[in-house]
Amino acid sequence: MFKTVLFPVDQSREAREAVEVVSHVVQKYASRLILLSVLEESNPEEASPNPEVMMSPEAIAELLKSAQALFAQQGITADTMSRSGMPAFTICDVADEIGADLIVMGCRGLGLTDEGAAESVTNRVINLSPCPVLVVP
Repeated sequence: MFKTVLFPVDQSREAREAVEVVSHVVQKYASRLILLSVLEESNPEEASPNPEVMMSPEAIAELLKSAQALFAQQGITADTMSRSGMPAFTICDVADEIGADLIVMGCRGLGLTDEGAAESVTNRVINLSPCPVLVVP
């Protein structure tokens, strides 16, 4: 059913909490797991950059290596990808490119207001994704 699962990872608590769900899905369906991290350049006009935004290729490489090792401990082989760009658009582009059957991602809970929902990466991915999106609260 889910031959290829895309799991976008960042440094957020929500991404770490989604690992268990990703592991379960991948093991249940014997899926291929692709870990993706997006290098998002900071906006110089922002007063204080978000600490969870991945700022360097080195930070992304380390994050992907750690995530890959975490899944390896559970007997899951994961391929890794890193890309630059706007996270939501990049996630959807990669999902289309690799023929993903499912995207699993954490939700930061920014959707408590209409403004927060419209701006969240998760909401944008849900609206633009070429495949189903499983959001882990």
